[in-house]
Amino acid sequence: MGPPRPFYYKSNNQNPERRVEDVKINYLRKRLNLPPDQAAKFFPLYQEYQQELFNIRKLKRQNNLNAADGQEQVNKELMYENEIVQIKIKFNNAFLKVLSPDKVSELYKSEREFNDELVRQLSERNNRPGPPQ
Repeated sequence: MGPPRPFYYKSNNQNPERRVEDVKINYLRKRLNLPPDQAAKFFPLYQEYQQELFNIRKLKRQNNLNAADGQEQVNKELMYENEIVQIKIKFNNAFLKVLSPDKVSELYKSEREFNDELVRQLSERNNRPGPPQ
């Protein structure tokens, strides 16, 4: 039968990135336990937040691979880091219009726990011995 499948494989979506996002959203839904009207306001906002961060992080990765010179790479790196901070500030303020400060705090804690668990399970998966050859 083998070991149980990690929590991030429980989604039906075939795209691995989307599958992880689906599981993360479900995890946050359970952890935050929001009333339906509040969840309807929060989760589209949260998905917009995630998309904006994803877009900037993608540009940041491309910069690390494609920068013409060291100074340009460093300047763009700092610019992207600043943009990430600005997105986080903007959405933190937006989240506080929908959620209580305690729920926003719980959101950030839950994100960290989810990410830590994902890394732990991927690390375990990568360190397992493969099938005999």
